[in-house]
Amino acid sequence: EHVPQKLTYEEAVERAFGLFHWLLLVVCGWANASDAVEILCVSFLLPTARCDLELSSSDMGLLTASIFLMMVGGYMWGYLADQKGRRRVLIMSLTVNGLFGGLASLAPWFWLFLLMRFISGIRVGGSLPVIFSYFSEFMPRLRRGAMISCLATFWMAGNILAALAWLVIPRTWVKFFLGTLEFKSWRVFVVLCSVPSISSALIFKLFMPESPKFLMEALAPIKKIFQSPFRSRSIPLLIIFYSISFYYGLWMWFPELFERTEDGGSPCANVSRPSVAANETCNTVKTAYTDGFITAAANLPGNIFTILVMDSTGGKALLGSLLLSSLSVFFIYVVQTKAQSLILSCIFSGVSVIAWNALDVVGTELYPTKLSSALGFFTGVGRVAAIMGNLVFGRLVDANCAVPILLVSALLLTGGLVGLLLPQTRQTELT
Repeated sequence: EHVPQKLTYEEAVERAFGLFHWLLLVVCGWANASDAVEILCVSFLLPTARCDLELSSSDMGLLTASIFLMMVGGYMWGYLADQKGRRRVLIMSLTVNGLFGGLASLAPWFWLFLLMRFISGIRVGGSLPVIFSYFSEFMPRLRRGAMISCLATFWMAGNILAALAWLVIPRTWVKFFLGTLEFKSWRVFVVLCSVPSISSALIFKLFMPESPKFLMEALAPIKKIFQSPFRSRSIPLLIIFYSISFYYGLWMWFPELFERTEDGGSPCANVSRPSVAANETCNTVKTAYTDGFITAAANLPGNIFTILVMDSTGGKALLGSLLLSSLSVFFIYVVQTKAQSLILSCIFSGVSVIAWNALDVVGTELYPTKLSSALGFFTGVGRVAAIMGNLVFGRLVDANCAVPILLVSALLLTGGLVGLLLPQTRQTELT
């Protein structure tokens, strides 16, 4: 008589690894790309939308920060994912994002556009950490580092999709009227950016199962991450998430900074006007968008590198790339030509993604499944840093551009050094 063999969770996942897991990578990757599109699309439409919405630099800083304003979103959605299930929360959050991201295109006033972006930000605060928890719980231990690195690579795909703004926004003939609202090319771009989220929600609703690890585990309150034995890893991780997320202030302003280098010189040398006249028209500089596209594509070498070495070196070692990121940001301030600015921005893009991918792996392996909402909490901390980074850039980019750029450099250096305090998690079993 055949006696069924008892397997541990890790053994069962390892034996079952196959085509489903690669399809899961594509589905979760598309959802991850939708987050990148939603976060970065505003930075690409600012040079044009600032005229229609009559934005000052401070207004633009507030608008780029709006996607991060739901600072408690990561914890709230993480808690719901622990209580209701990963799949259900992903469907809800992706739907909210696609719906309100698309509605933002109809906003005739700045305050309404800001409100729609804020509500969309509620969703992004939820899906980012949940996607990685959901995906990692299907992955076998020996393949987890490389597969999570592959998932993180889809963020680059989202960057590139958002950077395709240069195919849409400069087309001045792309416009029509909805009542009294002139629906220009940048509004069409906003609608297109909502498509990845809506399509991801439909795929999860129709085809994807719940995480098996979630179905097996009892859950613990989030406060335990700051109790023994997790306290020694939680505090350094909190500092790292804050340090690396603050750089969104720089990343979201790249298209604007590139536009300021069109006539040559440092991006900090050519300040924009503090406000825009109501009757002014924007003549979009197409090269500012193509530069953004090149910078987004510069993620590729870093992504390939992490996929190849993550399982052998572990995420902790790769967090050291924050030190190189810090150095590249420092030199962005001192460059004198547009070409130099673009080269250093590409270096920063290629190196910083290594640290982000490492953090995605480390964040899922440092805590047991019953504390998977910890990643949502730390993502919420990152939201606070991203808000501050965008607001600081908005306030100071015209008055003293050196301050926010050098502050990003200093924080990245701090994060790289604090990473040395984390334990090694290479090929750790999920518990």
